[in-house]
Amino acid sequence: MTQLPTDTRRDIRDLRTEDLEAALHQLGHPAYRARQIEDWLWRKGVHHFEEMTNLPKDLRAQLYEIFTLRPARLDVLQKSADGTIKLRLRLHDDHLIESVIIPVFEDHRYTVCVSTQAGCSLSCTFCATGKLPMKRNLTAGEIIDQVKLANQICQAEYDHPLTNIVYMGMGEPFLNYRQVMRSLHWLTDQRGFSFAPRRITVSTVGLPKMIRRFADEPYRAKLAVSLHAPDDAKRSKIMPINQHNNIRSLLEALDYYYRRTRKEVSFEYIAFSGFNLGEDDAKRLIKICRRFPSKVNIIEYNPIDGAPFQRASESELQQFAIYLLKNGVRVTVRKSRGRDIDAACGQLANKDQTLTA
Repeated sequence: MTQLPTDTRRDIRDLRTEDLEAALHQLGHPAYRARQIEDWLWRKGVHHFEEMTNLPKDLRAQLYEIFTLRPARLDVLQKSADGTIKLRLRLHDDHLIESVIIPVFEDHRYTVCVSTQAGCSLSCTFCATGKLPMKRNLTAGEIIDQVKLANQICQAEYDHPLTNIVYMGMGEPFLNYRQVMRSLHWLTDQRGFSFAPRRITVSTVGLPKMIRRFADEPYRAKLAVSLHAPDDAKRSKIMPINQHNNIRSLLEALDYYYRRTRKEVSFEYIAFSGFNLGEDDAKRLIKICRRFPSKVNIIEYNPIDGAPFQRASESELQQFAIYLLKNGVRVTVRKSRGRDIDAACGQLANKDQTLTA
């Protein structure tokens, strides 16, 4: 058997079920083999055709000739004193991405934050990933590799499987929409990871067109919006995407999302000292939250090199949160995790960005 150069073979995980069935038909094998192959790929997570032991040996050889598997591989692991585990993964083309395991031991909650792109094109001024050039979208397989690997590590470290998945790592999920939806399918399908949709959250900077599209999907994952400022002037200053997708258009899309799904919206709100925690900011945020069922996750800022922002003081943060609570807004304050490691999204990949140039 002659091995073809790797770059001439397609990753078999990129095939839809009907495309895989068609390929098997051309090879002289019945369509039901596609289900067996998908079971190995998505439920069992194998990375080698020879591990697919219920397939005939000649089929395994044919698959090896025509297709390949390009899993994401663990490159660096950092563990914080608070239990947070940062993973840097290397893709087949040497691009680097990150995932983070965040345990909340008292609640028995173990969350993985996954990336959807290698790099990012949005250039948010507070984000380490924004300093990385956009390389490419991740495949559904590469997204699921992060979950599978994190689940293995979580079980090994904490004797507990993952309980939650958040699309909130490197990149903007809705700019890689097709692969994100495909990964959601295999994460929630009984033939895949069998994860409960209510325990999955997709976080976006707020792309109105894609929020409306997401509202019409059958995958009932939760939606989180990175708001970070309640008016266009401030939000455009830190998030350039707001110049073309302003808060009004964002809220109109969220109105549609709530009408279609009847699910509440989470607003992510990083606390920047002296920038977005004033009384006027609180009043504007309260008005937004009264528009539809929602909650606000106030997040302590993890400072990064070169960013013009500082972490808010405890008094600033608490005063802002209490004002919201007194006005009927559901609020959660998320403390910074992994301060003793490269915790902020993109920091660890940024260390070796020359390797991915």
